[in-house]
Amino acid sequence: MTPAATNAPPGPVLDLNADLGEGFGRWQLTDDDALLSVVTSANVACGFHAGDPSTMRRVCERAAERGVRIGAQVSYRDLAGFGRRAMDVPPEELADEITYQIGALRVFARAAGSDVTYVKPHGALYNRAVGDAEQAAAVVAGVLRAGGGLPVLGLPGSRLHEAAASAGLPVVAEAFADRAYTALGTLVPRRQPGAVIPGPDAVVARSVRIARAARVTALTGEEVAVRARSLCVHGDTPGAAQLARRVREGLVAAGVRVEAFT
Repeated sequence: MTPAATNAPPGPVLDLNADLGEGFGRWQLTDDDALLSVVTSANVACGFHAGDPSTMRRVCERAAERGVRIGAQVSYRDLAGFGRRAMDVPPEELADEITYQIGALRVFARAAGSDVTYVKPHGALYNRAVGDAEQAAAVVAGVLRAGGGLPVLGLPGSRLHEAAASAGLPVVAEAFADRAYTALGTLVPRRQPGAVIPGPDAVVARSVRIARAARVTALTGEEVAVRARSLCVHGDTPGAAQLARRVREGLVAAGVRVEAFT
């Protein structure tokens, strides 16, 4: 190794995650096989917003074969709305449903020779737990009951991360390659114009900037600090597998090591 290489500062490290298993029965939304060849962590739907037992088993088997980490993507019970509708679920009930979803996925993951290694809320629950301390605490209670001290993947500075850290659970900061941010560092609601970043070039450029500068430009023009160890590319975006591959290639070309966080 040359002296220059010895003294070179280590580059940033980033996990690349995507939502997988988002189908039900004969209906399939995500290109699971293609995405599993790109991502390092798979947020697997656990049956409440999408996913059925056969899909969960298949995704866990293929993730295990490829060395991709398996995460439980837990949600409100909302198949019809794909987990993206606001719901008011009593905290005790929500905690039980979180435990239930993790447990269901864990059986399939272990049967495949792997395990559930983290938890990430989906959709409306993810956004609700950013600012709602009660719902965030319910999610954490459900994770704790599932056991194993599972890391919680979520938005940095969120109530969810506060509750998880207070309970002794590891927290992993997440950023989004293909979603617009507000000036407060939260995600622009999907119903608002401009919520999804258009065009692969813009998504790749944003991903590299998040990795190397820890910043994004908000939809309203402000510069926002974004600290992340994991980067999400949504699996239900049209052409998601190709987009994820371009993001990974762009990160590597920019000197970013793409590695799972668990």
